[in-house]
Amino acid sequence: MQTNFTTERLQLEPLTHKHAAFIFELVNTSGWIKYIGDRNVYTTENAIEYIEKINNNEAIRYWVVNCIYENLAIGLVTLIKRDYLEHHDIGFAFLPQYTSKGYAYEAANKLLQYLLKDAGHKHIDACTLPENISSINLLEKLGLKFKEQITHHGDLLSIYSI
Repeated sequence: MQTNFTTERLQLEPLTHKHAAFIFELVNTSGWIKYIGDRNVYTTENAIEYIEKINNNEAIRYWVVNCIYENLAIGLVTLIKRDYLEHHDIGFAFLPQYTSKGYAYEAANKLLQYLLKDAGHKHIDACTLPENISSINLLEKLGLKFKEQITHHGDLLSIYSI
């Protein structure tokens, strides 16, 4: 599923090597490291390797979210089939200067609505750390409901589902 999506303010496109500088910046933000984890991306070359790893895994899809007005990559929305979840997991991450502006909702909602029309995606999960209140608020705004808490690799995760 390498589909592009467009909303009023955003364009979502599949992650490619051309996004290496953006990925390098995003995965090294304090929010990414705190809530998602250090991906050991310390150079643009590491970012290219990270992109290749993602794109070579059939269970993972990343879309880069571009702000149409600024012609600039501002975030990601993701779809991942995690081995510890029953259904695919939707996720999102944005550069700090583009949070709290409705972009994450707009992008994630566009992907979610597309997925829910597909018979293979009648259920979508999302996982987050219980202390990530902004993610939880967005998941609930998207219509996902708290399902359960699980422990995975020593981390307590809150699972939401639609």
